[in-house]
Amino acid sequence: MLILHLFITCLLLLLSPALSATISTTSTSSGHAIPFPHYEHLNIKQSIASTTLRPLSSDSDSNNTGARLQLLHRDKLPFHRHKDHRRRFLSRMQRDSRRVAAVLRRTSGAAYETADFGAEVVSGMEQGSGEYFVRIGVGSPARSQYMVIDSGSDIVWVQCQPCSQCYHQSDPVFDPAESASFSGVSCSSTVCDRVENSGCHGGRCKYEVSYGDGSYTKGTLALETLSIGHTTVQNVAIGCGHMNRGMFVGAAGLLGLGGGSMSLVGQLGSQTGQAFSYCLVSRGTASYGSLEFGRSVLPVGAAWVPLLQNLRAPSFYYVGLSGLGVGGTRVPVSEDAFRLSESGDGGVVMDTGTAVTRLPSAAYAAFRDAFLAETANLPRAAAVSIFDTCYDLNGFVTVRVPTVSFFLLGGPILTLPARNFLIPVDERGTFCFAFAPSPSDLSIIGNIQQEGIQISFNGANGYVGFGPNVC
Repeated sequence: MLILHLFITCLLLLLSPALSATISTTSTSSGHAIPFPHYEHLNIKQSIASTTLRPLSSDSDSNNTGARLQLLHRDKLPFHRHKDHRRRFLSRMQRDSRRVAAVLRRTSGAAYETADFGAEVVSGMEQGSGEYFVRIGVGSPARSQYMVIDSGSDIVWVQCQPCSQCYHQSDPVFDPAESASFSGVSCSSTVCDRVENSGCHGGRCKYEVSYGDGSYTKGTLALETLSIGHTTVQNVAIGCGHMNRGMFVGAAGLLGLGGGSMSLVGQLGSQTGQAFSYCLVSRGTASYGSLEFGRSVLPVGAAWVPLLQNLRAPSFYYVGLSGLGVGGTRVPVSEDAFRLSESGDGGVVMDTGTAVTRLPSAAYAAFRDAFLAETANLPRAAAVSIFDTCYDLNGFVTVRVPTVSFFLLGGPILTLPARNFLIPVDERGTFCFAFAPSPSDLSIIGNIQQEGIQISFNGANGYVGFGPNVC
């Protein structure tokens, strides 16, 4: 059976190089070989060609059924496109550093002061994150709005009229006076009690959220109807933001998918079993990713791993990681490097808003050195932005690179496609190893490493699944 498994895996890699992740349920001890090919091929010409933005396919909503949304990266939004790939890349890395700093602050339990609400509004290009967007309907009749998805946030909010301080968005700012289903939340409501930093003014519940990077939203809490794909959900608690400092590049607000009770996932509760699934479409494709809700979207055949809970940061989805692999061999890094302590330090977070996977410094160094040892035949290039391991692959058609794997707690091994760890940073053929050291003990699995892999959360039972589908 193992020989047959290896043959099929090799055949898939040859027929479709670097396109899909490989998942094994076989665990190994340190230094033992992973039962998968040790190398795979990366098509350099195809990867460089993918840096050119292509028009999205027009399948739009025709294939949407139920609570299913199309998911797209900000670089593909019609109102925000840089033609130059290197400029897009550098901008993404700047946003990423700010996002990581905000995640570290929130998971550390440190308090921070809300930004000065009289401060000048800044554009999303200059501030903050917001990497993946969906389009939903808000109110009755539904007003279509672009929303940032955030797996580490526990609130749904939109900019609202009257807007005393708002950043620019692509659609008209939502006006609650034009919605028949909008209803303010009273201060005595249990919904108001569930919101952090809530207050009361004129009998109405007020909310205030700061994202730790200078971005914030402040306004009133309300119950409203949301249209998610072809599903209408009534009485969703949303923030109606009248004062907002923007990081969302044209979006109307944020769709929180975190683990708390006020996120969209938490509010849907028993209706969906706190289950949702997303697939972040690979860069350079002309198709959309997807975001779906409900138990029925949980795939058969996924590799399921227990979610870990950090009471200090309940919004974030923590997963167990026991080790890393390069070229079929487990990297000599202790499992303790990824352990979530009882006090809430360390651990591994899955995050849609972070682009590049961060690892504790010692683990990253061992991981990088193992990769360098297996790619000694490839010409090196100077460091670029946050990446210290880069290659000059100009003139190559394909290159052979070692496999890169995550050893997940409980046994599954997730082997990444090559395009998820060796990425082009310009159009000339400079590629970099897409990992970086973390400034703390926290590890973050970023969206570049998640691309093209179906990722599913079964919140009611406390599991996250990888695969088996790709996008």
